[in-house]
Amino acid sequence: MKWRILCIGKDRKGGYAPLIADYLARLQRTRNVTLEVVAEASGDDARARAAEADALRRRLRERESIVVLDEGGLELTSTGLAERLAKAERAAGRDLCFILGGASGLDPALKREADWRLSLSRMTLPHLLARLVLLEQLYRAETILRGEPYSK
Repeated sequence: MKWRILCIGKDRKGGYAPLIADYLARLQRTRNVTLEVVAEASGDDARARAAEADALRRRLRERESIVVLDEGGLELTSTGLAERLAKAERAAGRDLCFILGGASGLDPALKREADWRLSLSRMTLPHLLARLVLLEQLYRAETILRGEPYSK
């Protein structure tokens, strides 16, 4: 099963880039995973979210299960996430596409279209921090599934 992360917005200041690259590289040692950045849209929040949702939809692939990151989504422990990913891999035989919104959040219609919604926290996180936390948790889940110790 392949994992793909679609996210909105560049790291303009570059502060998150080294950590994001590190966790992505760690994951890529054992998993086919890619990260694709979609440009932020301009305009008021509602218009930006709608335009970004359209851009994200154009990148979706037919055989992917869609997981949107949303503070109102399913809250899991790290072990729970690992179990959910393993179950998805056994059941569907489809790749997973994780979608993270930008500074304006995700369009409500896109959230409804997802196969499931995942929450990293009940708190609202800056979109770049959410990207980093998602990668770290996917890496942690992968180490759990492989029975490997997590190196700190």
